Amino acid sequence: MRKLESFVQLLSGRFNNAAQYEAKKGEGFPYAEHVNTPCNHKIRGLPADFAGVFLLEESYYTTDGKTHASPHLFLFTQEEGGIRLTSYEVPDACPKDCLTAEKLPELDYADLKPSAKFTPALYTEHDGVWEGGSTSMFTPALKFTLFERFSPEALEVSEQMEMNGRRTFGYDEPILYKRV
Repeated sequence: MRKLESFVQLLSGRFNNAAQYEAKKGEGFPYAEHVNTPCNHKIRGLPADFAGVFLLEESYYTTDGKTHASPHLFLFTQEEGGIRLTSYEVPDACPKDCLTAEKLPELDYADLKPSAKFTPALYTEHDGVWEGGSTSMFTPALKFTLFERFSPEALEVSEQMEMNGRRTFGYDEPILYKRV
């Protein structure tokens, strides 16, 4: 359980890629922010022996002066091989705009369902740095690839979306988030 606690602590907080964004101005690279908040206290009916941590990830990407919000609810669990990230669907009772740390209502554990489209990611630790990811087929033609590296210095996030083998989202290098 200690590894899970330190992993979640590493991910929790506010992060942005301001330094990377400044260095890449004019290259079409986004300004990005993450706000990661553990939220077990907002989930009613967790089993007494529940050993996981739900985390609300608020992601904001700004390109061409427009900001796109992409919130997610993740469950992190410790397993023999590392830490597993499972993505959860947003309950129907919670509209997407409620997925912020300030607006998240209490949710019923019984209403939470793992995403059928997202393949859980497994993270392993090497010398204090966590690495992992997964490849998911959202549809037969839509592929999502995630690779992340987390350290006390930065969160490196590489996300690629491909439609019929052609990239529709993602960048040639990972987004480098620093704690703010």
